[in-house]
Amino acid sequence: MGLEREGNAAGPGAGSAPANGQMLILEPYYGGSHQRFCDALAASRPLGGRVTLWTMPARKWKWRMRFAAPVFAQRLSASRPVELVFASSFVDIATLRGCGPAWLRQVPVVVYFHENQFAYPVQVQDERDLHFAVTNLTSVLAADLALFNSQHNLRTFLAGARDLCRHAPDMRLASLIDRLAERCRVLYPGVDFSDIDQAGPAPRPPASPPIVLWNHRWEHDKGPEEFFAALQTLVRQGVDFQVVILGRGFAAQPAVFASAPQRLGGRLLHCGWVERQEYGRWLQKADVVVSTAKHEFYGMAVLEAVRAGCRPVLPRRLSYPELFPDEYLYPEGEVVPALTSALAQGPIDQQTAHVLTARHDWATLRREFAHLLRARQRMAS
Repeated sequence: MGLEREGNAAGPGAGSAPANGQMLILEPYYGGSHQRFCDALAASRPLGGRVTLWTMPARKWKWRMRFAAPVFAQRLSASRPVELVFASSFVDIATLRGCGPAWLRQVPVVVYFHENQFAYPVQVQDERDLHFAVTNLTSVLAADLALFNSQHNLRTFLAGARDLCRHAPDMRLASLIDRLAERCRVLYPGVDFSDIDQAGPAPRPPASPPIVLWNHRWEHDKGPEEFFAALQTLVRQGVDFQVVILGRGFAAQPAVFASAPQRLGGRLLHCGWVERQEYGRWLQKADVVVSTAKHEFYGMAVLEAVRAGCRPVLPRRLSYPELFPDEYLYPEGEVVPALTSALAQGPIDQQTAHVLTARHDWATLRREFAHLLRARQRMAS
């Protein structure tokens, strides 16, 4: 299908140069939603020709943001020109173009923001390193087009950039915001729902308790403490339910996950990472998907669960208000009554699930990506 998949880009790699006319995708954090998006974009061949994907494993994101660009630039210097470069925001575009070959300044470079470093939450004990936010800012200025995965993402990026420029001493930077805004637009990344659609509803024992699903990363920014506290409140209130905890854990993860089996007992059906096929089966079995996130620039995991028929229970903040109607959103501090109501209502029907997720389906969005990238390609030719 015209896709060349190349893994760890740790060196120049002169022997694997992309052929002329290709689109090149650069992803130094190839894992999770970044990986699924890259794979879907590459497989769709938006320019109609061959696509090459250069990746690095999804770890040590700060090191990736500092050094992925010069590593990729060195490799590009040994490569033939391509028609378009598509990079994630973990690539410093200014450094990439400054250190790369001369032809790289003549072809369009598009940068895609799954997150931005102005709004990405940090641990309480950490101090925000604004150099990463500045890298986001200069990447937009150095790129031909910057795409953001939600209005919330773009809005917080521009607000953070505006605030940063106001505080820069002895320099008038207000005009930079206009230059940033004119390069930016929102384009949802799209979700491949095909495996979920093909699986169909999972059989359930009659009169079995409803299942609450958590399918997010096991990190502080997803608000797991609030989620587990809400479950404990439901237990004390005598609400009948079961729980499935999915998502990826890390070496350093909130302690609340370690105590979940003991606190939930027989209510806990599963707790831990599963492969894609089993993941889809659990989504089909669940009735309600819950988010207590402090950070969410898009919401791919929630969309996958909703496609499978889970009723969403989501905070009225972050990206969720632009993705779902207000009836599925709860005000600050009211996750318990919202979850109680959702459990009483049960899962959503198949038609509602498709209506809520249709505009995020990759089958639709891939045409928008193709149209946009081909237009950018023509402008440069």
